[in-house]
Amino acid sequence: MHPKALLDACSELVRLTLKFDHPADAIVSRFFRDNRGLGPRERATLAETVYTVLRKKLLFDHLAPSGSGPKERRLAILGFYGPGDFLRSALSDQEKRWLDQCEAVKADDLMERHRHNLPEWLVQPLKDQLGTGFWPLVEHLNLGAGLDLRVNAIKAKRADVQKELQQAGIKAVPTPFSPWGLRIAGKPALNKNDAFLRGDFEVQDEGSQLLAMLVDAKRGEMVVDFCAGAGGKTLALGAAMRSTGRLYAFDTSAHRLDALKPRLARSGLSNVHPAAIAHERDDRVKRLSGKLDRVLVDSPCTGLGTLRRNPDLKWRQNMAAVDEMAVKQAAILQSAARMVKAGGRLVYATCSVLPQENEAIADAFSVANPEFAPLAAGELLAQLKVEGASGLCSGGADGRLYLRLWPHLHQTDGFFAAVWQKK
Repeated sequence: MHPKALLDACSELVRLTLKFDHPADAIVSRFFRDNRGLGPRERATLAETVYTVLRKKLLFDHLAPSGSGPKERRLAILGFYGPGDFLRSALSDQEKRWLDQCEAVKADDLMERHRHNLPEWLVQPLKDQLGTGFWPLVEHLNLGAGLDLRVNAIKAKRADVQKELQQAGIKAVPTPFSPWGLRIAGKPALNKNDAFLRGDFEVQDEGSQLLAMLVDAKRGEMVVDFCAGAGGKTLALGAAMRSTGRLYAFDTSAHRLDALKPRLARSGLSNVHPAAIAHERDDRVKRLSGKLDRVLVDSPCTGLGTLRRNPDLKWRQNMAAVDEMAVKQAAILQSAARMVKAGGRLVYATCSVLPQENEAIADAFSVANPEFAPLAAGELLAQLKVEGASGLCSGGADGRLYLRLWPHLHQTDGFFAAVWQKK
């Protein structure tokens, strides 16, 4: 595609995305469907340009008024993903001079908000938790995320998958914590890879893999993934159970569960039973009261732990939405807990970094439900031989009560998990 045409396409996609009427990934996918003639490099340029604009929106909004032309074009120029000479061949002389001026601005001369590019309502909660770790987190959020894979243990071994990917020109290294994980730099196309088509691996962040490890589902047990979505953790649990027992995948969205079907077919699992439920008090839930060995509540949340991948979330959320979400999370956890049998395990998890959705929910549940004894996530992971398990946790007398993952510390998305055993 000619540089000018590609920049025009970037500008249009930026314009559509900044309406914030739909998630950015959905808007990008729809744009690609409507423009099927785009090649892989053009798609990469378009997507990464949009995500750069979203990550650095406050800075680019600060720089854009000094330029000329439509605002979405100025933002696309500032965020353009690709060689500088390619971009400049699409610019007027006036735009080139303006871009030179923007690129000459030093980070140290910027206001703090133009360096962190976070909404003000989110800044203080992060600073309160992280202190001097705030700026390293900001840096990692603006770098984007790599790609983690979970090797399907009932079909393949990690070393064999790693070797096969290497032969396909894809460098993969073992993840530092999960025994199932491989980490890949960049975003190679994996959906036509033979190992993927055989079901030997799935794309899954290492943090999600650690959540599945905390559930520690065993052969022959009855288990539920209560907010299964597209089923990434369901598949990890099913593999841990060696396709035995009974594993329910519940979600209120039948559409999300539909995305599980092709993944389930590849996985080779026969113990998974997907079911759409109306709400957390559905009759299916009532019928399983006190019967399940393990219950995973991977709760709906703001998703603010995934800002490396979904930077639009910080502009589509606010503290009122967080408070509203917390009410829903507490209700879902309380209902799901009814399914746990005596001696069974309950795990509550989010991909948020905010205490309101994490520690506050877990602490309140423990107070209201004394029949559930908190288990230290750090101890559980150490028993599973996860290296450096204590460094993945926080809270409690010894700092090991809750799993607490951060992008800048653990190279995962931001995750939280609390674990209880029913007495």
